[in-house]
Amino acid sequence: MQLSYWEVKNWFSNVDYTVVGSGIVGLHAALRLRERFPESKIIIIEKGMLPQGASTKNAGFACFGSISEIIEDLNSHTEEEVVQLIKKRWQGLQLLRRRLGDTAIDFKPFGGYEVFLNEQDSTYANCLSRLPFINDLLRPLFKGDVFAKQIDRFGFKDTKENLIYNPFEGQIDTGNMMQALLKNAYAENILIVNQQTVSSILEKNGSVEVVMGDFSFSSKKVLFATNGFANKLTNGAVKPARAQVLITEPIVNLDIKGTFHLDCGYYYFRNIGDRILLGGGRNLDFEGETTTELAQTEIIQNKLEQLLKEVILPEQDFKIAHRWSGIMGVGNSKNPIVSQLSEHVYCGVRLGGMGIAIGSVVGTELADLI
Repeated sequence: MQLSYWEVKNWFSNVDYTVVGSGIVGLHAALRLRERFPESKIIIIEKGMLPQGASTKNAGFACFGSISEIIEDLNSHTEEEVVQLIKKRWQGLQLLRRRLGDTAIDFKPFGGYEVFLNEQDSTYANCLSRLPFINDLLRPLFKGDVFAKQIDRFGFKDTKENLIYNPFEGQIDTGNMMQALLKNAYAENILIVNQQTVSSILEKNGSVEVVMGDFSFSSKKVLFATNGFANKLTNGAVKPARAQVLITEPIVNLDIKGTFHLDCGYYYFRNIGDRILLGGGRNLDFEGETTTELAQTEIIQNKLEQLLKEVILPEQDFKIAHRWSGIMGVGNSKNPIVSQLSEHVYCGVRLGGMGIAIGSVVGTELADLI
């Protein structure tokens, strides 16, 4: 990378804080650093043309966990851990909405639903039987019941008669959210350099040398917000998890509005205007989907189309308009990792597929480590 004197002087000299990753976490971390250190020089390094992970590729769910996901989490986490995690997700959604405004992110409080296939007798019965307990668990946080049984009015096929409804869930426009965050960052004089990969870092003399190929610069502190790409950084505590997604062309008289969870959250769909967005399916091939390659596979795309044809849009014509994938960061625990790695290096990663909900809080906590 051959740079001019002006480029070195204005972008890469006297850097106070370098944030690696320009997704939800990285941008919130940089904005929080600007609040705390108004005169500092802050630069964000992003390896993609746009944020490379899931921040511009997610489904736009303003959610904090379906009832089956929460019950599953209780099998591997304590009650207190689960409540605190949901609290953090809920607070993160409120922070995101306050910072950007509901109009800017096109927030729609349509509510969320969990759908159960006819074959899921035990999961369905377990969720219904534990619904009062989960509501009791979350009532202090939400000041009311979170989940309620509701008759399916959407015309889904081969599913149980009842859905489980959550009035606190909503949907956003992911692209609008990220553009609004980027505008905020630019307005706060935060420098963003795209299509550059940090290949290594070296701490020395009270600062960090940030290496990008054959070019390097010095920064007082470095904050990693690379989520699904943080495997090496965290010694394997974060694994990449690819999520495949498709969206239909507009559908005439579409009567589906809201966010929907299926099969313990491994599938999810929503309306975007008169289109249906559907994603998930990594449970069909966990090993194959533990990857950072942005691609689609036949086994998962075929399953997504099958769900559209047989369950979500039965007896309706539709066409697939577009397909894509994003990379999440998951691990043995649902708790994010926000930690100081060394004297001048920090990280905020492992969002567990809940980046919209928890990313703003993780970014803020990351910046507050300094």
